[in-house]
Amino acid sequence: MVVAVVGVGNSGAHAAHALRRLRPGVALALIDRDRDKAIAMAAILGEDATVAESLTALGEPPEIVLLCVPTGLHRTLAETALGRGAHVVSIGDSIADVRTLLALDGRARSADRAVVTGAGFSPGLSCVLARHAAALFDEVHEITVAKSGTGGPDCARQHHRSLYDSSWEWRDGRWLRLQGGSGRRLAWFPEPIGALDCYRAALAEPFLLQRAFAGSRRVSARVAATRRDRLTGWLPMLRPPHPDGGPGGLRVEMWGERNGVVEVVVYGAADHPARVAGSLAAVVAGGLLDGTLPSGRAYGLAEVVDPTATLTALASLGVVASVFEGAA
Repeated sequence: MVVAVVGVGNSGAHAAHALRRLRPGVALALIDRDRDKAIAMAAILGEDATVAESLTALGEPPEIVLLCVPTGLHRTLAETALGRGAHVVSIGDSIADVRTLLALDGRARSADRAVVTGAGFSPGLSCVLARHAAALFDEVHEITVAKSGTGGPDCARQHHRSLYDSSWEWRDGRWLRLQGGSGRRLAWFPEPIGALDCYRAALAEPFLLQRAFAGSRRVSARVAATRRDRLTGWLPMLRPPHPDGGPGGLRVEMWGERNGVVEVVVYGAADHPARVAGSLAAVVAGGLLDGTLPSGRAYGLAEVVDPTATLTALASLGVVASVFEGAA
């Protein structure tokens, strides 16, 4: 059985290592535009790790394809993977990537394969935490997500663009298009991240979470940013991004009703986004191999995931979530 990892940058490398730990008997095929990087990673992983030029060049069709590539490449690669009879797991976090992969639902059904979109840090772990929180309520009213940090250079560029592009929020049964970089809100993340100013941005969580919780009244997402980030979002990045943008923070706040009383729960995490994204993608791949995640459709994790099992698997990889319990 072969799992192909397309893109072995920060997140892809973490995904490959996590797969080796979770599924030691699975063969890994590594594909990257920088072939030398893929060869070096295969040498580290050792036995049953090979390098390929592309998905179509693989001799044995993969069972699962993990897409850890820059935004804009996910749709084409997902179509190729489906054509080869593989499940698709994408860590793409842009609105365009998420929506175009969800649009492959018909092809996924025809091939009886799964297309899992937004399976990274945010969206990804954010969706798992939202599903976990929803189990505490009889009715979900509002979901607010905030994130900080980036997984690497490509992720940093996407973060930069998102503050200039339009932000979308779900309010009382309709979508609102709002200006990126507006709506400042102070968000408290788990330590060592702490409190950061967060702003509206072109983030995919509202689309994925509204699908999963169609009865919710409000769904929104914000990203931590500085004044310079907001003012220069329409320009190319003024300096090259860091190789690893972590550590980062994640906060999921949910309001809902339980036994007739309105309550709130806040979950979060503080870790390197690339590590979380790669680890979660590997856990999702394991779920597809086991049959605990459904085939024959395209979906986000908040729609189908078993949050307890997923968080337990992530904890075995060193990724731990937190719950805000309030002041004593």
